[in-house]
Amino acid sequence: MYVSVLFSGGKDSSLSAILLEPFFEVELVTCGFSLLPVGEVAAETAERLGFPHRMIKPDGSILEKAYDMILQDGFPKNAINFIHRNVIEHLASDPNVSFIADGIRRDDRVPLLELSQIRSIEDRLGVHYVCPLKGFGRAAVNELVQKHLVIEEGLSEDILKADYETELREMIIQNHGPEKVREIFPSHVQSHVIERRNA
Repeated sequence: MYVSVLFSGGKDSSLSAILLEPFFEVELVTCGFSLLPVGEVAAETAERLGFPHRMIKPDGSILEKAYDMILQDGFPKNAINFIHRNVIEHLASDPNVSFIADGIRRDDRVPLLELSQIRSIEDRLGVHYVCPLKGFGRAAVNELVQKHLVIEEGLSEDILKADYETELREMIIQNHGPEKVREIFPSHVQSHVIERRNA
């Protein structure tokens, strides 16, 4: 069986892929809207992890609507969750995809799908949505990462990743400048995976 793991190049999606590896043929899938070369960043990381990788490019109106939402709300939660839901639906519409996974942990609020949204996607589109890290808290994930991955960490503006936030930030910068990004996004640490640790 194959599973398509939504992949940002960060520790959570990388660890999810590794956890699924004994049970599935894993492919890593990155979403991009062509504002930044996120696909190149993700593809390089995927190669180092030893997984096949591909890009998907959903309709740009998804990013534009998320941009409008984030400016109206003044915070990123709803916009990023909106992108995540639409990306999963886009991927689920691929007739060759039957299992979709991501790197959401137990305590995550962003990105996150409600149970009713998950059931709707599975029922309408005939896919299975799984979250390998859903039972893990941050500390447990960090222990697993320490054992299996070499990572770099830094503030969001300093770490180039292939997550939804990266291109959403870029759209805000292009239209309003970096100050607006700092106003909307709380300062937080991101990770980028360098390679697997030797067993």
